[in-house]
Amino acid sequence: MKNKKLYILAILAIAFSSCKKELDEVNINPNAPEIAQPDYLLTGTTKATVDTYWGVTNNMNSSLLFAQQWAKVQYTEEDRFIYSNSSFTTLWSTGYAQSIAGFNKIIELGEAQGNTNYKGVALVLRSWTFLLLTDAYGDIPYSQAGKIKQFVTPVYDKQKDVYYGILSDLKSAQAALDPAGKVIAGDVIYSNNITSWKKFANALRLRIALRIADKDPAKAKQTIDEIQAEGGAYISSNSENAVLKYDVSPQQNPVAASFETRNDYRISKTIVDKLNSLSDPRLPVYASKTENQPQGYVGIPNGSTNSEASAIGLANSSKPGVYFLDAKAPAVIFNYAELLFDRAEAAARGFTTEDAEDLYRQAIRASFLQYNISGTVVEDYIKQSGIAYHTVNYKKSIGEQKWIALFGQGLEAWAEQRRLDYPQLTASVNTVLNGKIPVRFIYPGTEQSLNGQNYKNAVSSQGADLLTTKLWFDVF
Repeated sequence: MKNKKLYILAILAIAFSSCKKELDEVNINPNAPEIAQPDYLLTGTTKATVDTYWGVTNNMNSSLLFAQQWAKVQYTEEDRFIYSNSSFTTLWSTGYAQSIAGFNKIIELGEAQGNTNYKGVALVLRSWTFLLLTDAYGDIPYSQAGKIKQFVTPVYDKQKDVYYGILSDLKSAQAALDPAGKVIAGDVIYSNNITSWKKFANALRLRIALRIADKDPAKAKQTIDEIQAEGGAYISSNSENAVLKYDVSPQQNPVAASFETRNDYRISKTIVDKLNSLSDPRLPVYASKTENQPQGYVGIPNGSTNSEASAIGLANSSKPGVYFLDAKAPAVIFNYAELLFDRAEAAARGFTTEDAEDLYRQAIRASFLQYNISGTVVEDYIKQSGIAYHTVNYKKSIGEQKWIALFGQGLEAWAEQRRLDYPQLTASVNTVLNGKIPVRFIYPGTEQSLNGQNYKNAVSSQGADLLTTKLWFDVF
């Protein structure tokens, strides 16, 4: 009897196994690959990351306001720094769940396929993502990030260690990228131009070197020396800018998409006043004329109350320029002007023997040329006393002009203004931080519930989870 029962159970087990196998086969989509393809994954992950960087939450509704390049004409709470711990979730959630996870997978697939260029490109983009995260939040999960099978609740690494880790990753990316190697597909930034990826990797290394320069000048100089010793090249023209070019709806620029349905944003009075004081020809590019007569360029003061902004009015204030509202306007990740300003600063700090003043002037020219402005108008602009390079206070010269050149790149413009402390911005009396401007994003509230102990450890190490807690790199 016992043997009979075992026989029946064996038959049922075989039958169940057979049915399960058949069901598994039925549930396979014959039109979908079972193994992720690196080209499709590269396209999708890159676009998701850039959309988040250039979109509403992390750009228009926060960092562009903090840097006083844009302002709000309606629903002005964010311009008065009224945020909650759910306000800054997008950069964190997309950065970790999509960007880093996706780039990690591309690195894995590149290694499996023996294509080091997939690995190198993914390392560069992952490094940029980590840089966005740490610049905004400070201490973040890095060493254990994206390894969900091993670390469900990843530890937060100190910002210093994150920067050092990214520099190491970019050095590895530089070694992996081979212009003579296998081609890649799905590259929506440089279209498989691996030489350009190598230049972009070096540009990011230089950016990070300067990010840490006030805190650790020796490491900053070492990084720049390593790039030079490798014979590494940098972005050398606007044609090599790292950008994502958008298309018509539904693949349009996130800024254009927002203005299709909302009308919340205007250019800031701070930057309008600065551009007017310098007779800066970029003003008509950065701002649109008012709808009402007399038509002109009118910025909204940052930190206006809803009633104050309403009193100025929608038709009496300037939207961002039509260039930025165009559906196909590119999202700029790294431009040539920034690279030249960075080289100028490296020289000013004594990290290189280049001519800081000459590079500063080249950077201004590159910014104009980015918007097809050239000729005598540019040279006349550079000759103004208000533009003159200050050898002693290079941070003022570079900081103010870099801020103008980074218009629209909210996260980067905000990071550089915090680091260089120029331009010197003033918070409105209507803001809620006692005269201070935010110097970081607060962590998403979900971290307290999902990764509570590591969140507490980070706060204990870094300081209170407030908009006003300075980050490691922000010395002065």
